[in-house]
Amino acid sequence: MHQSQNILIRLPNWLGDMVMSTSFVKAVAAAFPQASIDVIAKKGIDFLLPYFPPHAQSFIFDKALHKGINGAWQFGRSIGKQKNYDLFFCLPDSFSSAVMAKAVAAKKSIGFKKEFRSFLLSHSYKKPTNLHRVEEYINLLSQFLKEDVAVPAVQLQHISAEKNKTLIININSEASSRRLPVTKAVSIINHIRKNIIEEIILVGSPKEKIFVDEVYNLLADKTGIRNIAGQTTLPQLLNVFATNAMLLSTDSGPAHVANALDTHTILLFGAGNENNTAPYNKINSSIIRLGKLACEPCLSNTCKLYGVPQCLLQLDETVITKKVIEILNTKHW
Repeated sequence: MHQSQNILIRLPNWLGDMVMSTSFVKAVAAAFPQASIDVIAKKGIDFLLPYFPPHAQSFIFDKALHKGINGAWQFGRSIGKQKNYDLFFCLPDSFSSAVMAKAVAAKKSIGFKKEFRSFLLSHSYKKPTNLHRVEEYINLLSQFLKEDVAVPAVQLQHISAEKNKTLIININSEASSRRLPVTKAVSIINHIRKNIIEEIILVGSPKEKIFVDEVYNLLADKTGIRNIAGQTTLPQLLNVFATNAMLLSTDSGPAHVANALDTHTILLFGAGNENNTAPYNKINSSIIRLGKLACEPCLSNTCKLYGVPQCLLQLDETVITKKVIEILNTKHW
């Protein structure tokens, strides 16, 4: 147990990473039980904050308003003028986030060594290799405290009713190497529709709506399939995940949200390393990977070898449908 502090945590910039950082916030609270913990979140994913572990104050960083290094500096200075912080934990690896840490002028600023930013941080540490992203964050705290730190569960707080026995499907990802090709998405959904009676809901953001609509329009049988892509705000989408049974998804931020809401998540992995970035709560997740290509897993946002990601295109619809049925039949809804 450590003495009471004013602590500020710069949360990660990506939706999935921000979800995974809930574990870090809980670990800091456990290590400093009397501390006042504030957080900085990027505008656009700040909708998660009401579902985060308890914290005192939140600051929203809008890159459009605070452009470049100077914008990060000015934003940090504005926070530092409001409160004197003892500790600043910098979870993003970017140079600009370390500039923000310096501008806040906390007594101690803590982050990983990267992008030549160590001179901006009072305490910089080597990032460990071969760890899950959640454990990387906890390792930063462990290195600073010079003691082992338990890894809390990744969890978003949500009061929801009993879950509906419904399958949500997310075929999207910002990276094309993680996004299901149209023909494959159609084939998978067609196969699942033939083999289950439960309702299916297709989800997606407004900018993903055209892609999801294209897949929906090509389906052989739309019976019991609802396409709500582009029709929900992010908080509304979070509620969809919280109140339904399962999510079949590509490797994407929404998969982490669902997993943290205790919704069983089946992940179709193309690019990306599941040992580093898969949803952390294994009791509520299943991973399906082709595992037959020499290039797997890659970390590229585009498929440089084939153009269309064969690691997704060659997935077996029968295997995917079997896993969906298995989870639907073994869970207690």
